[in-house]
Amino acid sequence: MVMTQPTPQAAPGTPAPEAPVTPEVFKNTIFAIKTTSKQERTVADNILKAIETKATDVKVSSIIVPNELQGYVLVETPEKMNRVEQLVEMIAHARVVVKGETSLAEVGHFLIPKPVVSGIEEGTIVELIAGPFKGEKAVVKRVDSGKEEITVELYEAIVPIPITVRGDNVRVVEKFSDQK
Repeated sequence: MVMTQPTPQAAPGTPAPEAPVTPEVFKNTIFAIKTTSKQERTVADNILKAIETKATDVKVSSIIVPNELQGYVLVETPEKMNRVEQLVEMIAHARVVVKGETSLAEVGHFLIPKPVVSGIEEGTIVELIAGPFKGEKAVVKRVDSGKEEITVELYEAIVPIPITVRGDNVRVVEKFSDQK
């Protein structure tokens, strides 16, 4: 004889307890999709639109458009390569799926944000693109990576006055290493 526990009855008007959900384990893989030049963002938007409008049943976990990787979009999916190729066929400006899978370790560095002031060093000539000195050229005197700020001195100023600006308010005109 087998004894079972009686299931508790829910009070009237309250929802029944949900059955425990067993998590399904999917092995996601990352595929690189070659795109038309300068159309990476368009391809990513079109993939997202196709998924949201149910134009395709291909499952996509994430779409990555790294600035450093021009001409490619990275797609994370539990699907096989032939299913991703079917998706690429219906997306404008998407050309082909690069053969083979990519691991997270290979693309992980694209996911780490770089400081705004990376690549700017003392002596670099920059143009201010925001603020009261917009359009003025200046020389970088100090870089504060922690605060993402730089201190500059205007090129054409009679009296050199140090001005501290955010790193995203400047555009590099000439790197210090180019001047040597």
